[in-house]
Amino acid sequence: MTTTRPTAVEALRIGGPPPERIWYTSYGSNMHRGRLACYLAGGTPAGGARSQPGCRDPRAPARSVAVELPGSLYFATESLVWTGGRGFYDPTAPGRTRGRAHLVTAQQFSDIAAQEMYREPGADADVDLTRVLRTGRDELGPGRYETLICSGALDGIPVLTFTAPWAMHEVEWVSPAAAYVTHLAAGLLESGAWDAPSVADYLARCPGAAGHWSADRIAALLT
Repeated sequence: MTTTRPTAVEALRIGGPPPERIWYTSYGSNMHRGRLACYLAGGTPAGGARSQPGCRDPRAPARSVAVELPGSLYFATESLVWTGGRGFYDPTAPGRTRGRAHLVTAQQFSDIAAQEMYREPGADADVDLTRVLRTGRDELGPGRYETLICSGALDGIPVLTFTAPWAMHEVEWVSPAAAYVTHLAAGLLESGAWDAPSVADYLARCPGAAGHWSADRIAALLT
């Protein structure tokens, strides 16, 4: 299998008008384009238990590229969609987090974020990105995916994701469900940057999965 290298994230240039486009960077199930389509156009993902309303603009991303962000992926709390632990990103923890950056409009990013926060897309004003673009972080609320993180830029366009407000070691880790692990692994493979053994080993080492999911067991999900 031929793989491509993850795209390097560069420093973000501060200032200028609000961005029209965003690299929405997923480190969880939305790495998979089919799963992301449920957030864009609405629907229930395969293996999931919750339907998404979709974005006001349902168009697919203009591009999707593999990236690596500083920090760690870990699993905690319990997903209402998948059952089992949810994926979270701690940018302050050691390590590298594999992800997939999807080029979407700023409005689409707001609508995706609203759905992750269990809010109705378009019901409130679009997410104000001023603080996260200036400081790299903005807590919009205490919820699980209400903390915005800016890791830099690709081609001058901000690379944004969202996570929980707490640090990795401030919460109990919870093993993820098989359907969730399958979507994460499939999304990483779909990116073309990593092969199956590398993906399985990466996920098996993440806190919450480690000790519950072996690399061999994750590899078996992919076959």
